[in-house]
Amino acid sequence: MQVNLSGHHVEITPPLRSYVEKKIARILRHCDRVIDVHCTLTVEKLRHEAESTIRLSGTTVHAATVHDDMYAAIDLMADKLDEQVRRHKEKHRDPQAARHRHGTGISP
Repeated sequence: MQVNLSGHHVEITPPLRSYVEKKIARILRHCDRVIDVHCTLTVEKLRHEAESTIRLSGTTVHAATVHDDMYAAIDLMADKLDEQVRRHKEKHRDPQAARHRHGTGISP
């Protein structure tokens, strides 16, 4: 798996890089079909933004968050990605359960 980390108006320090990689590794527990990850960290005045795109076999998952603290923005981004990857995996594991069914209830 390829992890690309870039910064816009922010220097990517080794502790920041290891923190992002640790959070991304949490996502790998749910899905082993990750092709690559591209993460961009941006700072504009007091606004810290973390944005990430994960390519899975068959789909692309994207999440972006904004917070006052960069580490909190990374946490929120990882939570969003984790949820999306979990939903994607669940959908492929049981396609019948993921489909929205109409008219399956008992009618009066």
